[in-house]
Amino acid sequence: MIVDEVQTGFGRTGKMFAIEHSKIVPDIMTLAKSIAAGLPLAAVVGKREIMNSVHPGGLGGTFGGNPIACTAAIEVIEIIKNNLPNAIKIGKILKRRCMEFFEKYEFIGDVRGLGPMVGIEIVRDRKTKEPNKKLCEDIIHKCLKKGLLIMKAGIYNNVIRFLPPLVAKTEIVEQAMDIFEDSLSDV
Repeated sequence: MIVDEVQTGFGRTGKMFAIEHSKIVPDIMTLAKSIAAGLPLAAVVGKREIMNSVHPGGLGGTFGGNPIACTAAIEVIEIIKNNLPNAIKIGKILKRRCMEFFEKYEFIGDVRGLGPMVGIEIVRDRKTKEPNKKLCEDIIHKCLKKGLLIMKAGIYNNVIRFLPPLVAKTEIVEQAMDIFEDSLSDV
């Protein structure tokens, strides 16, 4: 079993890897993005018997082995480990506030996520879950005008995604959610 932790790894969900929220132990994991704080680095890690079965030169990638990025990764991983408690804290704030918005606004069809990686689905009708891409874009533009940069995601481009830095201060997260709520009430 191969688990893709490129986006969800390194504390993004409140644990070092998202798979840790389950009782599943993968055979192989793919890692990138947060591993070196934006420097080009990626990794494939796996069980010894699998990784040792590949012929010499059979494993590699575009962002493997860069010595500067590897050095950065060592430091970044320590910073991430030290900030996992903060990730959990800001994740709770995000989830609590997003659930409050869900109760208040009928155009929010779902709130989902783990830790500080949270998504809010914007819909035309909460019962049918019909996506509302236009309203999602309007909310994003309102937030931008108020100084909050957020992005959309999802296969219908109707999910607003929150993914603050693991080192974010709780008061900054609260302030961001205040701006988001102001934008929700404006649309």
